[in-house]
This record gives sequence, C-alpha cells and structure tokens, in this order.
Amino acid sequence: MPTRIVHLPVSYLFRRLPSRLWVITLSLALTVAMAAIAAVGVGPAAAATAPVGLGTAGSFAVLAGSTVTNTGPSVINGDLGVSPGTSITGFPPGLVNGTQHSADAVALQAQKDLTIAYNDAARRAPTATVTADLGGQTLVAGVYTGTTLSLTGTLTLDARGNPNAVFIFQSAKTLITASASRIVLINGANPCNVFFQVGSSATLGTNSVFVGTILALTSITANTGATVAGRLLARNGAVTLDSNTITRPNCSVASTTSTSTTSTSPTSTTSTSPTSTTSRAVPGSGAPHTGEPGSVNPLNALIALGLLAAGAGLALRFRGQPGKN
Repeated sequence: MPTRIVHLPVSYLFRRLPSRLWVITLSLALTVAMAAIAAVGVGPAAAATAPVGLGTAGSFAVLAGSTVTNTGPSVINGDLGVSPGTSITGFPPGLVNGTQHSADAVALQAQKDLTIAYNDAARRAPTATVTADLGGQTLVAGVYTGTTLSLTGTLTLDARGNPNAVFIFQSAKTLITASASRIVLINGANPCNVFFQVGSSATLGTNSVFVGTILALTSITANTGATVAGRLLARNGAVTLDSNTITRPNCSVASTTSTSTTSTSPTSTTSTSPTSTTSRAVPGSGAPHTGEPGSVNPLNALIALGLLAAGAGLALRFRGQPGKN
C-alpha cells in the first residue's frame, strides 16, 4: 500500500497550539523586536564633524603674516606672533599675557600649521549653505558655507548637550560683523570647536562680541572695543587691533614633531605679567564624536518596528481557535 504524504497548512499547526503557547509565541516576537531596537535601532544618525587641528598655532591668540599693529590698551591672553613679517607695534600700551614671537622658529612653524588648518577647514564638505547674514539664526553643529558671511545682531550656536559639537563656517570671500553684534554659545557649545575659514579678510565691528577661531587667508581687523573668545590667525596679511580683548580658549594643543629650523633674525619676548596658559584637555579637541547621544537611525528603527508588527500580526492571524490545555 503506497504511503500517503499529507501536507498540513501552517495555519492548522497554529490552531492546534494550546493557548499558553500563544502567550509564549507573542512574548518571543516582542522580545526579538525589542532586542533589534536596542542592538541596531538606537545610535548615531551620522558621523559628526571633526574639529580643525591647529597644531602649534593653537597657542596663539593673535598670529599675522606681515604685521601686527595695535592702538590703545588691548589685552592679548595668549601668544602673539608674526611670520614671515617682523613688525609688532603698539605693545605697550597693549598688554600680552603670553609670549611674543617675531619671525622666529616658533612663529614660522605656527604659520605652517595655520596653512594646514586653513586648507583642512576649506576642504570640509558643507552640510548647509547659509545666507550672507548669520544674524537672528540658531544653528546646530555642522559645516556652513557661503560666498560672503556677515553678522548683524546675534548668532546662536546650539550644541544640543554635546560638548564635542563642532561648528565650521566657510566664507569664499569676506567675514564682516556689525557693531554690537555677538555670537552666543548654548547647551554645551565650546569656543574651542568654532572655526571661521575666510577666503580673504575679516572685520569685526565696534564693540562686537565674537566667539571662535578666525582662519583668514589675508588680513583681520578688530575695530574699537571688539572682544574675541578665540583666535585671530591671518596667513599672509596683517592683524590690526584697537582697544580689544583677545582671549585664547584653554584647549589642548595638538603636539607636533619637532624639527630643526633656523631663523635669520629670531626674536622671542615674554610679557612681564604673564598669566597661566597651561593646557587642559577639552572635549572636542580629540577624536571626533560619532553622533548625538540618543539619536535614532530612521532605517534601523523602521526595520525593528517591522519585526514587531510582523510578530504580532503573525500571532493574531493564525491563532484561530486554541486547543485544549
């Protein structure tokens, strides 16, 4: 007698399961979906912007290519230097709480590192294009680019609780801030991680409040009473000051390999009233952060929710009439 093979539908098998097993089945489906969410659904939405490494230029509050000229009682909290130019004038009456470097090996190396940093910032892929006037905006971490940049009123930079948030602004031409304009940092934003790469020259308005490091190809002018929590670094031209306060943020300075360099006319002068410039590690000056805490990858979340829906739907679809316990 030939053997008969009976093919039973899957729904028949489900209908024969005791009711207690249905509870177990549904619980397992929920557990698998929850595990998927925990394993792959929660995490960085995208890699965050890495900070711009300044090398030895990071110890400078002011660095110029041709000259540094000061008028009035400016205060420079950090090193002051020029290279390949040699002229530093206006100190006194200006005060340097740091070391002056005029065309010496330190200033030369700082200019080399500034060139590397400038090119790095200029080559970053933009995450957004901004209008000329940054005033009245609140921006999160990213790389912002524009043909020219200006600031009237207040620009707010929001780190959203991430101390590693990095803000990079790229201007193909100029950066000009208006009188009494200001930059405000909120929710953990750090002046160590704010950079303005300027393709020509930068001008800071009278009594303006600026935050961040300016990397200018040509020159930088700070008008009367402007204050900077950051750095004014000019590659080829002059830095011109007028009764300003420039305070280098206390960030960790990247180490560089020591090389033998000879300067024809080295000059190194230390201020009579230096303040402590001991570096400390600051979040955002090391390895780049991988994303905002608690952010969710939409694709992974969709997959996890699909697993959850499939498990629940399967249990409800084939339950039918449960068998006897």
